[in-house]
Amino acid sequence: MAKYFNITGASSAAAELTRELLAPGDGVRVSSISLTNVHADTKCTMDLYIEKSLSGKFYILKSVELPIGVTLVHDFTFDNSTDQYGLYLKLTKSASETPSVDVIIK
Repeated sequence: MAKYFNITGASSAAAELTRELLAPGDGVRVSSISLTNVHADTKCTMDLYIEKSLSGKFYILKSVELPIGVTLVHDFTFDNSTDQYGLYLKLTKSASETPSVDVIIK
């Protein structure tokens, strides 16, 4: 079953926003992820990574700039069972950016 998210910007006080898309143990079978910059007039800078307690963070995408209206589709699989990896998206805000991303996980 697909999961859908709309993640909009970091607060004015924060420079970045990290959102847990899949918690470790959710048991979601992932085959691909679609990331779309839906902001009307600014690019989006993001990191997509998996993380597991005591094992650390492993980047799938790092500091990727997504232009206005562009969709990035990435095919990958990972273990999301109990005591395994969670999936996270970090959006970074600069003076000229207010990120807004639609995410579809299949």
